[in-house]
Amino acid sequence: MARIARFVLAAAMAVLLAGCATGHRLDNQVQSFSHLQALPAQPTYRFERSLSQQADPAQQALEALADPALHRAGLRRDDAQPRYSVQVSARVNRTLSPYYDPWDGWGWGGGWGVGLSGRHFGLGFGGPWPRHDSYWFQREVSVVIRELATNRVVFETRAVNDGPLLDNRVVLPAMFDAAMQGFPTPPPGPRRVDIQVGGTS
Repeated sequence: MARIARFVLAAAMAVLLAGCATGHRLDNQVQSFSHLQALPAQPTYRFERSLSQQADPAQQALEALADPALHRAGLRRDDAQPRYSVQVSARVNRTLSPYYDPWDGWGWGGGWGVGLSGRHFGLGFGGPWPRHDSYWFQREVSVVIRELATNRVVFETRAVNDGPLLDNRVVLPAMFDAAMQGFPTPPPGPRRVDIQVGGTS
């Protein structure tokens, strides 16, 4: 029994490592709007929060996930002397996968067993309950940048993705990267932006 358990664990680790090595290409639908032609010499910013975001304890964690993408886009956080304010938001909905088979979980089983106290009969059945891999996630992130001196929105972007990846701590930063692609002069209209998550392929 211990040998079987070790084999199953080794197989699971092999699958996990293979997934880490190949990674996943996250396809995002992105649309951006900009009044900026170029970044100023000091493109500093601070985060801005709506009233509902101020009451949300998860908002600070979301801003931490967005911050690297903003930095890679050329912005620099400076709460003391910001030129811009940046408001970020995210929405995650969990649904059943479009590939989910509702009959896949059905099964019947039964058998006899002999124990120390005599014979026993057992009957079991299962389904159709969704497995963990049957879930699908619809995600959206948005970034709104406002020029503080004029109180004018100068950049707005959002990225939408749906897929099976579970860890929002991995997916959302990649989506913020996709949303900020082309900043400060992104191409007009909706576009697809693919971001590699994990691995090198």
